[in-house]
Parts: sequence; C-alpha cells; structure tokens
Amino acid sequence: MRDNAGSHPWSNALLHLGNGMREHQRAIRAVQWLVVAFYLFLVLVPAFLPLPDNDARILNNLTILAQFLFWGVWWPFVLLSMLLIGRTWCGVFCPEGALAEWASRHGRGRAIPKWMKWGGWPFTAFCITTIFGQLVSVYQYPKAALLVLGGSTVAAMGVGYLYGKSKRVWCRHLCPVNGVFALLSRLSPLYMQVDRPGWDAPAQRKPIPINCAPLVDIRRMQGPSECHMCGRCSGHRDAVALAIRPPNREISQLGTEQGSVWDLLLITYGLLGVAIGAFQWTGSPWFVAVKQASAEWLVDRDIMWPLADNAPWWLLTHYPERNDIFSWLDGAMVVGYISATALLCGSWVLLWLTAAARVQPGALRANAIKLAYTLTPVAGCGVFLGLSALTVSLLKTEGVSFDWINTARFSLLAAACAWSVWLAVRQSRPDSWRRALTALLLLPALLGVAYMWKLIFLGW
Repeated sequence: MRDNAGSHPWSNALLHLGNGMREHQRAIRAVQWLVVAFYLFLVLVPAFLPLPDNDARILNNLTILAQFLFWGVWWPFVLLSMLLIGRTWCGVFCPEGALAEWASRHGRGRAIPKWMKWGGWPFTAFCITTIFGQLVSVYQYPKAALLVLGGSTVAAMGVGYLYGKSKRVWCRHLCPVNGVFALLSRLSPLYMQVDRPGWDAPAQRKPIPINCAPLVDIRRMQGPSECHMCGRCSGHRDAVALAIRPPNREISQLGTEQGSVWDLLLITYGLLGVAIGAFQWTGSPWFVAVKQASAEWLVDRDIMWPLADNAPWWLLTHYPERNDIFSWLDGAMVVGYISATALLCGSWVLLWLTAAARVQPGALRANAIKLAYTLTPVAGCGVFLGLSALTVSLLKTEGVSFDWINTARFSLLAAACAWSVWLAVRQSRPDSWRRALTALLLLPALLGVAYMWKLIFLGW
C-alpha cells in the first residue's frame, strides 16, 4: 500500500492475514463446503422428523437443536459479526453464497438482466421474506424453515446457474439480507482498503486478474458494505489490503451523493418497522382485539370463508397436531398488523429524521438519506434483540435463569441509541447549534423505537 495503511500498529498483522486469505482460497472453500454440509443437514433432516413433544429439549431432540442453532445462535451472531468483521460471513462461511457461486461456475453464464439490478430489491426482498416467514411460523417449525431457507438457497443456485460466471449474482442483487448486511457492515472496523493512487500508478508487473464474486468495482471501493471480505483481492496491484479504521468513520463522513433512498426505506420502514411488527404481533393485545372484532363482523354478515383453516402449511401455518392452525383471517391479520406497524413506526422515524435533516444546509432529501444511516446502530440492535429472544426462550426451557435479561436488553438498546445520536452529531456541520438541534430532533424517533421494544419485552 502506498498510503498510510501502515500507520496502525495492527496494520502488518492485518496485511499478512489478508494475503494469507488470498493464498489459502482452497482452505476457505473447504470451510465453505463444511458449512454447506452442516447447513443442509440442519435444514433437511428435521423437516422429515416428527414434531417434538413437550418433553423435547435442545440436547435430546434434533429438531429443537436445529431451531436453537439456526434462530438462537446462527442468525443473531451473524448480524453481530457484520459490526465487528464486516461481511466476512458472506465471503468465508455463507453456504448460500458458496452454492450460488458453485452453480455459476458450472452454469450458462448469461448477462445479468436489467430488472435484476433494480436498487429496491434488498428492501423488497427483506420485507416479503420477513412477513412470509411469520405466516408460515418459520422460527417454530422445521418444514417452514426448509421452505424459507431452502427455497432461498434453491433460488440462489438457480440464479447462479443462469447468470454470471463464477459470480454471486443472487448475493449482489436479490438476497433478502443483502441490504441489512450492507448497512451493518458500514460500522465495521475491518475492511479491504483500496489505495486509489497506488491502483492507478503504473504496475511493476502485469497484475493477475482476480474474480470478485460479488461483482464489486474494487478500484472504486470505499468501504465494506458490498465487499464479502474473501481476501481474493488482497495485495492486488499493491493497492488493496485488509485494514482497520474507526467504526464511526464511514457514516460520520458520508457524502450526500453516497446514500440511497432504498437504504433509507430499509432502515425506517424495514428494520425499524417490518421487523418490529414481526417480533411484536404474537404478544399484542391490539392484534387479538382487532382479530376478534373482525371475526364477529364477518359472522354477523354470514361471511364464513375467511374463518376457514384449510390453507396449506406452505402458505399459512397449519399443524393440527399442535393445535396451531391459521385461518385466512389470521393470515390477513398478520400481514395487516406488520404492515400497519411498519407504516406507523417508519413514518414516525422518518418525520423526525426529516425535521433533523432540515437543520443541515443543502438539499433536504439528500440530507435525510445521509442522516438515516446514523440510525444503523439502533436498527441493527433491535433485530439482534428480537432474534436473541428465541435464544433466551429456548434456554429458559433448559433451566437457565435470565433474571438479568431485560436490564441487559435495554442497556444495549440505550447504548445503540446513544451511538446513533453520536453519529448524527458527528455527521452534522461543526456549528454547535446545528449539532445540538439535530440530536434533539432525533430523540423522539429513538424514544418511539425504544417504546415499541418495551412493549415486546415488558408487555402492554
């Protein structure tokens, strides 16, 4: 590297680590295939086993163990890893990415169609997958997990087979969690640093071409949001190296031209809207009250078909042996509740975000988009808390005490809110009054989010 990459005391170790990843791609692929085998076992086998009885526990029932590993360990800590080591999960461990790339290597190699490059897919795919997962009870039943996770994997392989050559087209454009991972990794201290002047300088020797599977324009890469951290480009043209940076730097110094309105929507209406609704509806008395009133209205008018429970399990939850069956009304209520929560929470956050953006000079829309990224810590924290709730509930059945859990949850949420405020202050112009007013205007948005999580964990 020709810039200041060596200024950090860990820079040499990180440089060697990145180069080591480049030189040991076969070992990384071996790790990927081990994860693929583990993933397929946990997704496939429990789906063909009888549902566990009331005495089943993590250590004596494969279905409960798979549920715990997937939703209690795997997904919460994959999200956490994005904040710490960027998208290393995607490049080194993700089974879906590995299978998509493998299918692409042996596929048709067609050009990526224009419709697939639409910037709204990360937001749209996240919302659809989250809501559909609730309709089929993806966290509770192995067949539903096979449908959602396995279906996503089959789609990833199908897209890989048709488009690109040794690429991860699905991961780049259609993966339901691509947008979430891209947002969270902006806070990662680890990233692949590109020395642009060094890249553009005449090369000492002809560079060996590299295959960037997620289709990143490495020369212009400025952060880890799109990079899968696989290490293949480490040392390329003596201008790319694994490096460390302050975790606040990218968002606090974000330019107005670097943001996306789809990221704003994913943060406000996705992570702070749809996700909250998905975690909240099962314990909401509002949901029960509206559902009961709707059922009475239908019965009074002799409209009975919405009360039927004949939907297949792959469309709505249908497990008679567990007395867990969704009627068509139940399905409509779940979709309606999550959508209404998303609209309410997202609009509340966007209202105050827009007010805070008005404080800054320049175009309102660009300022609002840029400021939305400062809410990444609280958005990511909420999803982590929601997913880890299943971890807690499963461990409680094993006799583990969690008397401290709500204190920990709200301490973590408070820290995430403070982090978001700090990012907003750092992003604001140096005028002290602008910084103070920006922080003040964001507080109602954050308090509203905290209140919704209070309802989930402490009840109504």
